[in-house]
Amino acid sequence: MAVETCAIPPFRILTKRVLLRSDNEVNGALYEWRVNRPVGILLLMQPDQEVISAWRDSARFWEKHREIIRQMFAPVTQALVEEALIGTGQTVLDVATGPGEPALTIAARVGPEGKVFGFDPAQEMVDAARRATDRLGFRNAQFEVASADTLPFPADTFDAVVSRFGVMFFPSPVDGIREMLRVLKPGRKLALAVWHFADRNPFHCVLSRVMERYVDSPAPAPDAPDGFRFATPGKLQDVVAEAGAMVPSERLLQFKIEASLSVEDFWALRSEMSQKLREKLATLSREQASQVKRQMLEALRGYSTEGEMSFPAEVLIVSGTKNRPR
Repeated sequence: MAVETCAIPPFRILTKRVLLRSDNEVNGALYEWRVNRPVGILLLMQPDQEVISAWRDSARFWEKHREIIRQMFAPVTQALVEEALIGTGQTVLDVATGPGEPALTIAARVGPEGKVFGFDPAQEMVDAARRATDRLGFRNAQFEVASADTLPFPADTFDAVVSRFGVMFFPSPVDGIREMLRVLKPGRKLALAVWHFADRNPFHCVLSRVMERYVDSPAPAPDAPDGFRFATPGKLQDVVAEAGAMVPSERLLQFKIEASLSVEDFWALRSEMSQKLREKLATLSREQASQVKRQMLEALRGYSTEGEMSFPAEVLIVSGTKNRPR
């Protein structure tokens, strides 16, 4: 599929109505950046439009299944909170927040004296995050459209920066992480979560193995934007070091992805939330689609007990610290 060249979705100029506090320095910096940003910055802010388009198309499904997805990946969110040393009263940035997670979970953690900013390059994801914020009554969380490699904040703004399953899709991971370090306060940490190998994660591979019987699925290039771009241990840690982080580290998080769903309902969720799976299903004949569903349900039953889905899962948690000035 050809990559279209188009402008980044427009930024909405902040007003006092949407500011967390009218005199808040962080919000003020965001406002000033928008009003005065030079044309050169806009040119730098062109993300991979094919990737962004895929996430825009998926936003309504991630919003629809938001609570189940939050529960499934709650152990990963907790690992990021622990790794980044996030606590009460802090100001935290969530990059590639999607429909507002883990940002809103972190907003509850930092409390009313803290603040959380969530950024995503897909306008539809940001819109979904704002609706969740209003519905859940959070007043210390704010969501905006932005690319990871051009964050609209001055240096040394945040107590912690996190990204859950986002860095795999950055146009330039080194530039994105370098920018995350720039807005991080000296001595503070960023924490990233990426998938370990696909065959260690049946949440993904069980379905992909069935689909491969019907649709050719060539492996992506080693550094193409893909969910398993940083599955190899040490690969993302090296990128974090190259970006300038001090004491980069990596640990393997082994946990269970759990959802209170029947096999049929879980299949409906997975077939909607995965853009790649939706595209492949659309290429099948009606008979093939029926066969795929039957085989998918059969494969998934091995991970179901009395209306509960449970998958062993493995994720790499990679972190780094911003250097203190000498």
